[in-house]
Amino acid sequence: MEGVGGEGEGGPSVTAPMAKWKSDVSRVFQHYLDKSTPLPVHRWIGTLAVASIYILRVYYVQGFYIVSYGLGIYLLNLLIGFLSPKVDPEMEGLDGASLPTKGSDEFKPFIRRLPEFKFWYAITKAFLVAFFMTFFSMFDVPVFWPILLCYWMVLFFLTMKRQILHMIKYKYIPFSIGKQRYGGKKSAASTSGLPRD
Repeated sequence: MEGVGGEGEGGPSVTAPMAKWKSDVSRVFQHYLDKSTPLPVHRWIGTLAVASIYILRVYYVQGFYIVSYGLGIYLLNLLIGFLSPKVDPEMEGLDGASLPTKGSDEFKPFIRRLPEFKFWYAITKAFLVAFFMTFFSMFDVPVFWPILLCYWMVLFFLTMKRQILHMIKYKYIPFSIGKQRYGGKKSAASTSGLPRD
């Protein structure tokens, strides 16, 4: 009864080093992922490079259009999550709470359903998976790609139209550029002509 104790083939002697290696790789990957968090421009430039490599690969092999179509649908889904608020105003209105409509209402910042970092991470993973799929001929399903492109463009237009109408209806903008400055009352130093510190 050699294998009953667990020390035989495939027992703890084999799985323990493998689990340790997997844990170490995961820890190192998470370390570099955490270091990239405060560098959004660098992250997006890297993703743009990965997307360019994928596009060149598809152009070079003249195939894998169904993979590209699936990637496009997935990216559209991520974009909708990125542009949508975490709490849908239509559902929130049923609970009695709503977005502020007057200046005297409480300020509620826009919180995305899909934060920017998770949006970037999902897009980058999607391009890497799609690139990996281009090396297997079973994913190269023959299709007439102009039809897929037209269908995706119509789907994108209709989805974005619905999203923009939702943004207009509930008066929210999913983007903020820089720190907001308010032009309240001027200080006494600025009105008297004295230099400010």
